[in-house]
Amino acid sequence: MLENLRQKNSDIEIFSVESEEFKKFGRIINDISTDEIINVAKSVEPVGSGSSYVPSYSDFEKLDIATEIKNKLFGIMPTQIGYCWGYNSLMNATEWHTSSEINIAVTPLVLILGYIWDIEDGKIDSSKFKAFYLPQGTIVEVYATSLHYCPCQVSDSGFGCVVGLPAETNTQLEIKSDDKLLLCKNKWLISHKENAELEGTDMYVGLTGKNIKISY
Repeated sequence: MLENLRQKNSDIEIFSVESEEFKKFGRIINDISTDEIINVAKSVEPVGSGSSYVPSYSDFEKLDIATEIKNKLFGIMPTQIGYCWGYNSLMNATEWHTSSEINIAVTPLVLILGYIWDIEDGKIDSSKFKAFYLPQGTIVEVYATSLHYCPCQVSDSGFGCVVGLPAETNTQLEIKSDDKLLLCKNKWLISHKENAELEGTDMYVGLTGKNIKISY
């Protein structure tokens, strides 16, 4: 799968999540089993098109793994376990939080990652990013300094990714912020002008260069 992705995507470097390169963006978590939560995720109603994200999903949060993530990876802080799933092949935007994010690959998928320090005056070029292939069942911590966004699918059946974050992250702001990049609670975002989700939103446009597409 990885070699196939590399052959079909000459415009972006694609690495294995087990590579040395990934250690600059995050780490693999080897001591937490993902089998149960992946089985529960298979019962989530599929979307017909596009992608969907739920910050907090109760069927996940009552599982033992939710407590493990809270205690082992977020220092016993209030934590939410959500889900991003559907169909996506484009970079479209990039975001970051003031905390790490936990990703569990319910299906094989690709994450497009960059460094927060490459943002200059609210802009960053897509050529600064690298892509990482995650096999099904992989659980990773993506560091707070790593830019990321919606996973990309590697098959026609779409993608599924469990997302663990501090509680209330990615939820609606209750007060108006002067920070034009702050889109939701603990979510700063820079969009590409070709992002189909841009219209009618407060997304800030500052991702330049090609809107990278992951082909498979």
